[in-house]
Amino acid sequence: MVDHRRSLNGMLWVLRAGAPWQDVPERSGPWRTVASRFYRWQKAGVFQRLFDALTQQADAAGQLDWRTHFVDSTIVLALQHAAGAKKGRRKPEP
Repeated sequence: MVDHRRSLNGMLWVLRAGAPWQDVPERSGPWRTVASRFYRWQKAGVFQRLFDALTQQADAAGQLDWRTHFVDSTIVLALQHAAGAKKGRRKPEP
């Protein structure tokens, strides 16, 4: 069994590199194990609880300035395919 720390390191590597699961470094264990743990933990709310705990801890230590620390999804770039654009080439207009 692959230990959780190795799997978490593999998850962070994939997220940071933007690579597919199949490219996870061997030191993180089998890629299928890393990917399945990621999706199980995500579904179970593990990452949300971790984020909430870290946020609480940083806020209690006075390390957060709530006027500047936020995520605004309007800055996330989406490709045209994500926006529902039709596939294929446009026909030239006469």
